[in-house]
Amino acid sequence: MAEQNEKQEKTVGLNIRLAPVGNSDQPVLANFTRLNGAPGMVFVDFGFFEPAALSALSRLAQTGGKIPESLTGKLAVRVALGYDTLAALHQQLGQVIAGLKAGGAGKAPAPKKDVKH
Repeated sequence: MAEQNEKQEKTVGLNIRLAPVGNSDQPVLANFTRLNGAPGMVFVDFGFFEPAALSALSRLAQTGGKIPESLTGKLAVRVALGYDTLAALHQQLGQVIAGLKAGGAGKAPAPKKDVKH
């Protein structure tokens, strides 16, 4: 039985290539994220706020000024992920952050193969 569990938990690294569709290979700048759970999936909203607005908000908070009730930015993209894909993303983000901490924030970690669970 333990041998069967070991086989189920084994991960395989694959060299995966994704072909762009339209302008999907163009990077989208985001400086804000929000997660919304739904049955069977999680929506990840990537948004953008003007840096000047964020700086002004930070200054207001530091000086005790009145903080606005809302801040309007732009929704850059919304991605729907199943729980298994979200778990794989969590693992990959952890690896990237660990690589950045180990190698210094100025260096990007070496690309890793995608992991499918």
